[in-house]
Amino acid sequence: MNLKNYVRDKRMAFGLTQDELSEKLDVSRQTIISLEKEKYNPSINLAFKLSRLFKCTIEDIFIYEEDEKDV
Repeated sequence: MNLKNYVRDKRMAFGLTQDELSEKLDVSRQTIISLEKEKYNPSINLAFKLSRLFKCTIEDIFIYEEDEKDV
C-alpha cells in the first residue's frame, strides 16, 4: 500500500513549523518528519486530527495508491 500525502504542503500553508504541528497534534516531531517523508502511515485518529486542524477532509491530505498486488 502506498499512501501519498500533502502534510508538508498543508503545514506550510498554515504557517506551522514541524515542532508547532507536532505540539498541536500531541505527537513527536519525528512522527511529523516520517509522515512528510511518507515513511509512516498515520493512525485513523491522527488522520482525523490532521483533517480537523487543516479544515479539510482526510482525502484532501492522504491519497491511497494501490499496487497491482493489492488488487
